[in-house]
Amino acid sequence: MYLVFDIGGTKMRVATSRDGERLEKTAVVETPVTYETGIAELKKIGATLASGEPVLAVAGGIAGPYSQKKEALVGSPNLNDWIGRPFRAELETFFNAPAYVENDAMLAGLGEAHRGGGRGFEIVAYITVSTGVGGARIVSGKIDEKSVGFEPGHQIIDADQTMVPLAAGPFLGDMISGKALTKLTGKKPKDISDPKLWDSLAHTLAYGLNNLCVFWSPDVIVLGGMMITGSPAIPLAATEMYLKKIMSIYPSTPTIKMAELGDFGGLHGGLEYIRLRQV
Repeated sequence: MYLVFDIGGTKMRVATSRDGERLEKTAVVETPVTYETGIAELKKIGATLASGEPVLAVAGGIAGPYSQKKEALVGSPNLNDWIGRPFRAELETFFNAPAYVENDAMLAGLGEAHRGGGRGFEIVAYITVSTGVGGARIVSGKIDEKSVGFEPGHQIIDADQTMVPLAAGPFLGDMISGKALTKLTGKKPKDISDPKLWDSLAHTLAYGLNNLCVFWSPDVIVLGGMMITGSPAIPLAATEMYLKKIMSIYPSTPTIKMAELGDFGGLHGGLEYIRLRQV
């Protein structure tokens, strides 16, 4: 029995798998704000889903840069109380099994590279636009080497904040994330129907994808998250159009595809992460 989890800024998802390929029992709850409540909830759900069967390995992602050297979350705009906590060690002790922890967007990207929109491509750039903005570079089916992590949502797009003056800050995530949009408009993204606003988000996203392309040089860009796959959402066609206009250094832009694994991309990525660690 394998146990996988995905702790995002809004939702916590947990699942089991016997064969390491298919998700079986799943559970979705609100992500607790405090670490103590969160780790207790994850243990409880995991034990319930396992139903007494031995857990062979645990793997999952958490929202924010996770340091393998420090074995802890080192930053997070939405899970501040989880920073620096002995998360992996507690999981290993409780489940008596090896535990693997990574950034949530990295595992979602790994899942999409193997089982979703990035299948068949050598270099996959994955971007999720949800409560926050995250992403990862997947090369030859593995998360690319990094010192701490990938944080494309923290790239500076509007240094002097004249592009979107009312945005919370100069970073991409401050301008197009669900959290940022709610702060900007006072409404939940699902309640915003103005096509001009969604088109402006596509334009801003295209600037971020341009930066992604010149630094990561991907074969494909896979876009996921509620701000991309929900309704309403940032329009993919408009994003592609703006990227083609913005990018001038390359003769063509990479293929852009929609994520295919939905809310469970990180759980599929967790299974792939276990498989790669056990090879």
